[in-house]
Amino acid sequence: MNESAMARDSRLRSITKAITYRIVGTIATSAIAYLVTGSPQTAAAIGMLDPIVKIVVYYFHERVWLRF
Repeated sequence: MNESAMARDSRLRSITKAITYRIVGTIATSAIAYLVTGSPQTAAAIGMLDPIVKIVVYYFHERVWLRF
């Protein structure tokens, strides 16, 4: 990676990108849940659980990959 690309891809920028990606993903999941269920309450509950479940699943996914 050249110096100008490294300067643009700071740690803060990477963290910001990760957070905004998760927000967009949660909004998408909530929208799909609403379209499927027609319930804003259910969609909100699924949207709130989604990032928590994905963090846990990712952790175990990483632990399994360490064995290979």
